[in-house]
Amino acid sequence: MSQFQLFDSVKLREKIPLEEGGTAPEGCAGSIVEVFNSGEAYMVELFGGWVSDTADGDFAESTREAPGSFMETIGVETLAPSQLRLVTPAREAVGVRAQLLALVDELPENTLEEVRDFAEFLKQKHSKAKAS
Repeated sequence: MSQFQLFDSVKLREKIPLEEGGTAPEGCAGSIVEVFNSGEAYMVELFGGWVSDTADGDFAESTREAPGSFMETIGVETLAPSQLRLVTPAREAVGVRAQLLALVDELPENTLEEVRDFAEFLKQKHSKAKAS
């Protein structure tokens, strides 16, 4: 089992060069977006400061509290576990539906059919319990 899970919030333990130029500083916030070889490496979306869209389609510096603001992506990099530290596990930060969707994306077709059948069974069971 890997040290980090999909959608875990992480921070960099060290400054790293970005593939498209520049660097991400130690402590830079990120999110695990892919797990390679059961946790040998991770693809991490790294974030800069808070920004908002402008009327002309650019980004302007903003604050977390500003309506419509978001953290700008500064890079998506493949990193080793030793370069990351966990901030918030996905199970605490991302809803169950999003976690299920991410897992389903990685399943083969025959397993998806089993998941669908089980979900239909649970739905029927819930409906019967609700009716009683």
